[in-house]
This record gives sequence, structure tokens and C-alpha cells, in this order.
Amino acid sequence: LATPALIVTTNWDVNSTLSKLQSLNGIFAIYKKQGPTSADVLNTLKKALLREAGIANPNPRKRKKQLLKIGHGGTLDSNASGVLVVGIGEGTKMLTTMLAGSKKYRAVGELGKATDTLDVTGNVVEEKSYDHITKEAFEEQLKQFTGEIMQVPPLYSALKKDGQRMSVLLKQGQEVEAKPARSVTVYSLSLQDFSPPCFTIDVECGGGFYVRSLVDDLAKALSSCAHIKELTRTKQGQFTLEEHALKEDRWTWTDISQALQPCPKPSGQQKNAKKAKSKHMPTSSESEGDNGDQND
Repeated sequence: LATPALIVTTNWDVNSTLSKLQSLNGIFAIYKKQGPTSADVLNTLKKALLREAGIANPNPRKRKKQLLKIGHGGTLDSNASGVLVVGIGEGTKMLTTMLAGSKKYRAVGELGKATDTLDVTGNVVEEKSYDHITKEAFEEQLKQFTGEIMQVPPLYSALKKDGQRMSVLLKQGQEVEAKPARSVTVYSLSLQDFSPPCFTIDVECGGGFYVRSLVDDLAKALSSCAHIKELTRTKQGQFTLEEHALKEDRWTWTDISQALQPCPKPSGQQKNAKKAKSKHMPTSSESEGDNGDQND
């Protein structure tokens, strides 16, 4: 019988694959499933790429001597799914610039029950009748939430107080005051389905917008209450769920390199400005948190 060939992974193989990973610079989109936090998804992605490069038991949260620089732009709640835009290499510095466009969401809400988190993960804090709400009244009210509107962010959010996320402080039992209302933009808002107590809406909005707050405010305006059951981000900037979001089985060097939107090369003026800035500022460590607005 022939002896099967022994496959040996050499340091050269590992270094070669790792070098290919480290040569990636740009942004791309992945699909975030419902359940894990955005940071958890990013760490899973990073582990997958480092394992592909032959790095055994990588610790994606380790800050020193980062083998792979990676970050995401715009938080999705753990209960939400959809498009999560990722920057790799120099792309981590371009997330804010390249995600200046609008975002789109599809939300399924439930009338009659309000929760402390404004979504299905929270505790029910109020119940109200919704029998009086008609489809026509619902659609009419949507018009009041289109355009430039004022919105109070949810208490349970990634926004921070004294350096700590408000959601974390609340879970620790600390008292947290709501952030003041701020101006946000809703480009379009439409009702897709109305089957009380549930309804489905599509929203296109600008940065800093919370769909949970919208659903809560909308129900209050209709003399009832509501919370979000399901939330999916279908578009972020130039990236759409159907065309661009890579699912977990495609978190490979090949798929990412093909999907990557490269960073524009900095001009001479930008390079000089960066050099001047670096002389006066300490080097920042990689951020595995938000590189954009705190959302949803």
C-alpha cells in the first residue's frame, strides 16, 4: 500500500498567507446574524482570517502587536441583523469618510407592549390598547416622522456616559439619564405590512438615527405603545444586503479580496498633513468598537 503524503505547514506558508492578509486595505460588508454583538462578530471574523493564515488560537482582543488591523463602522444591536461594514488595514481609517451615505432598515414592530430596551430583548414596562389604530391612521402618522426630526436616543444604547456604554451602566443597576433630543434625518418611511398587533416598516435615514426610538415615538403618537421584534439593516453607505454582505462561510482571504473596496490613495497634501499631525499626537491603538455612528 502506498504511504499517504505528509502535509507539513511551514513557517514560510504561514508568513506568506499572513502577508497576504496584511496587504488588504479597504472596506467591505459582512452579514451580521441576530444574537452576537457587532464586536463579537468582528472578533469571529478576525479569528477566521488568522486561522486561515495558520495562526493557532488567535486572541482577537489582544492589543499589543496586532497581526491584523480591523474595525467596523456603525453598531448594530445584538438583536439586529444585516449589513455590517468592516475596514481592514488602512481601511479602518476610511470608515467614517466612506460611510457618509444613508442607511436602510426593515423593522417588524409589535403594538400594545412597550419594553425598557424598546425591543423584544427587554422587559415589558407598559401595555396599551391598539384596537383603535387603522392602517390609514398609521400611514398618516408616518408622514410626521419624515424629514428632519428631533429624536431622543434610547437609554439602552452604545452611547457613552463617563466613558461607559449606557446599556452597560443600566445592566449594572446604575441610574442613567436620557441624552437630549437631537436632529436626525429620515429620507423615506413606508409601511410594508399592517397585521395588528404586528407591522413592518422600511426606513431610510442618516447617521445617528435609532429605529427603536422611531417605533416607540410612532406608537405614542398613535396613543398606544410598541417595541421592535425584528430589525434588519439592508443598506449602509454603498453596501447593500443583497449584493455585498458576505456570510460567514465566505469570510476568507479570497472572497474578501474580491469584495474589497480599496482605499483612495492619499494626495501629497494629505500625506504632509498626516505627518505633521503624527508629531503632535500619540499613536492610537486599534479600535474594535465603533468607527461611525452609534445606531440601533
